[in-house]
Amino acid sequence: MADAMNVGVNLEAFSQAISAIQALRSSVTRVFDSLKDGMKNKETLEGREKVFITEFQDNLQSVNRDLNELERLSTLVGRPSESHPLHNSGLLSLDPVQDKTPLYSQLLQAYKWSNKLQYHAGLASSLLNQQSLKRSANQMGASAKRRPKVQPSTLVLPPQYVDDVISRIGRMFPDMSIELFRPNGTSAVLLVTLGKVTKTIVVMRSLFIDRTIVRGFNENVYSEDGKVLLSRGNWNVYKYSATMCFYNPWFFSKVTDHATTALLHYQLPQMPDVVVRSFMTWLRSYIKLFQTPCQRCGKFLQEGLPPTWRDFRTLEAFHDTCRQ
Repeated sequence: MADAMNVGVNLEAFSQAISAIQALRSSVTRVFDSLKDGMKNKETLEGREKVFITEFQDNLQSVNRDLNELERLSTLVGRPSESHPLHNSGLLSLDPVQDKTPLYSQLLQAYKWSNKLQYHAGLASSLLNQQSLKRSANQMGASAKRRPKVQPSTLVLPPQYVDDVISRIGRMFPDMSIELFRPNGTSAVLLVTLGKVTKTIVVMRSLFIDRTIVRGFNENVYSEDGKVLLSRGNWNVYKYSATMCFYNPWFFSKVTDHATTALLHYQLPQMPDVVVRSFMTWLRSYIKLFQTPCQRCGKFLQEGLPPTWRDFRTLEAFHDTCRQ
């Protein structure tokens, strides 16, 4: 093995090259030490300058000599023989230039993805544990009868508690009107009127928000029989309409998409009242939908539309293209 490594390599020149590197580092250190110390104390300014220039030139010449010696020895070292097997280390020569390899960005993206996966896995684990879905063979064999399904306690809340939470949120935001309906038994439907800007329909399952639809203030939210309209309709037919954006249903369909994204962001199954309050706080940021400029470009309109996106943490307004 040692003979295979010695083939093609001048070990004596290699040892001398290492010593030359150490001598070069010492010479460079002396150059910087002379620059750091400056001119020594002499009787006259001219004498101090002369001594400093002489020492500095000597140090630079020493660096030049050591560098020339190192270059001479590098040509005598030689190259290792390629006849012996390199195994997987031989593939290192196939790597591209290090500066052009996006290794750091890929590692950072993988680290963020791993953290997000761990966070969502923890949420899924806690939610599955609450719903008591775990079964074993002993439990199935102990009783021949099918056991009644136990409803999770967090999903079944009395309507009085839901009404109390909604009324407290309504008192928190006096400029936001909240009407509560129960068209299908215990499930609640909220009609949230935000000033004279939007009317939002929030469909709830107990205290969990199931879906939401945002409409313009002048849009009709009731059907002919007096019930709240829960269908979005075909809003794409208004996409190229000449109607102004605050009368155009297609414009508010974009706000509906953002509100649906907010529902997916605000998820805390252990405290559903906090989720509802956070979502209502985010929804209230649209009260100045047509008066707030984009925080990135500073414009009120982009492609004829105001900034429809609201940041989940800071509630700042952004255009759809500026938030990315």
